[in-house]
Parts: sequence; structure tokens; C-alpha cells
Amino acid sequence: MRLDSQCILCLLKRHSETAAKYGDEAQVTAFTRDLMRMICNGPVEMSAPFYTPGITKLFTEHFGLADDRFAEEKEVSNRYALERFDRLTELVRKAEDPLYAGLQAAILGNYIDFSALQGEVSFEKLDEMLALLHTIQVDRDAFDALRSDLETGKELLYLTDNAGEIVFDRVWLEVIRDRFPGLSITVCVRGGPAQNDATVADAEAVGMPFPVIGNGTRIPGTVLELASDELNAALKTADVIIAKGQANVETLLDTGHGYNVYYAFLVKCKRFIDRFGKAKLTAMLVRERDL
Repeated sequence: MRLDSQCILCLLKRHSETAAKYGDEAQVTAFTRDLMRMICNGPVEMSAPFYTPGITKLFTEHFGLADDRFAEEKEVSNRYALERFDRLTELVRKAEDPLYAGLQAAILGNYIDFSALQGEVSFEKLDEMLALLHTIQVDRDAFDALRSDLETGKELLYLTDNAGEIVFDRVWLEVIRDRFPGLSITVCVRGGPAQNDATVADAEAVGMPFPVIGNGTRIPGTVLELASDELNAALKTADVIIAKGQANVETLLDTGHGYNVYYAFLVKCKRFIDRFGKAKLTAMLVRERDL
């Protein structure tokens, strides 16, 4: 999904509003001018997440913010989710269809997004949503296709999104492991701090029980041109790829990669509302081959 006018305006508005928390009008204007310049000079074929490392650098240069300015939010998110791990596991395992319930949980976890849902994330609200976990609905045809691919596949590559969310992912992945014991599972996280996205350190912190690799960049999502050798190798051998969150959709969809990708996410922004015709925070499971 290439950067379009909606994405450009969103980047400018969202990050300028954040900048206003740290500087006066002159500083915010200077920051916004540099942000506009960076976007205008950027590659036209890239999507919005591609600009994240550059934006992080601008916040450091203009306001002295830490390189990993979401570190506290990530720690809090992981702790919150781990405190609910046993309850979440029980809800999923005791469901009529644990595989579907695990998917419901994994998508619900995508709510923990301090970037796309800037100023909107509430753990109290997430607890309320968790109580209604089994009411979450996704495309059953896409789910049935995913189930079939997991049954026949040998290798699953799971592209994660946010810290905290990866605990919800872990619950589902453990169900997948037990349901399909012949399936090899590899988990991919970001190659370094990228907003509140999960890294290797976060995967270790939440006890992810599967091999974990980095994507080679600090870009949210999966930019194939910049992927690490480990990720490239995993992509080539994966029979099934599950990609979590909007950033993975933005960076992979419409790129002609040819992989068997299922996108699992919550709708969070206008471009996704328009693209998929769904309301904000609608749960989505989309098979790329069906688009």
C-alpha cells in the first residue's frame, strides 16, 4: 500500500500533534518542515511505516527524545498481558473451537498500539473487550482456508506487531502448535526499537516458546527489500504466513510478493476503513490471495 495523500496528511497531523507536547510553536514548525521534506524526498513506492526510523530521528534531533521513546509503554504492555496470560489461555482452551478463539484473542491484542491509536489505548477498555472475546467475528471463509493451510503446511512464519500483543499471539501460537504438531513455527519481530512494536527482547520477556528472528530493520511492518537474511530464508520456506497489524498490511499488501499471507488486525485508520469498508476497531482476517 503505497503512501497516498491520506497517509501523508495523517503522518503530518499525528506527529506534529505529538511534537507539540515537547516544544513551542517555533520548534514544532521546524520539526514539521523537516518531516515534510523527508516525506517529499522519500521513495514513492514505499508505505507510511517506512518513514518511522526517520521520524524517530527527527524527534531525537528536535526535542532530545530517547531513541526508544516507547520503552515504558512496552514494558507496561508486556506486564499487563502477562498478568492475564492464564485467564486468556483458559478462555481460549475452553472454547468450542480453541483455534478460532485463539485467533479472536490474537486480533484483540492488536488493540495495544500506542502509535496508530495514539491517546486512545485504555487497559480498562481492553479488559472489557476481553470479557467479550468470543463475540469477535472474522471472515469464516478466510479462517477455514487458514485452518486448511495449517493442516497441510509444514512451516508457519508469524510476523508480530506490538509489545503486549505478543502475549496474545503466544496464546494462539501454543494452540496452533498443539493442534498441528507437525507444523514448524517461527516468530518474527522488529530488528530494533520501532514505536511500541515487539523486539527480540520483548519476545524473551514474555517467554515466547518458539524460535524468534528479527526483520532486519526498525521499520514497523515487513519491507521485503530490507529484510534480514533470516527473514528472507523463512519467507521462502514458509507454507503459511500470518501477518499481524496494519503495518504489515501496509508494507506487504499489493507488492506482488507471491507469498501465502493471512493478515490479522484491527482496523484503525481512515485508509483501512475505506479500503476494507469496515468501521474502526473491526476485527479482520484477510487472505491476500482472495483480494
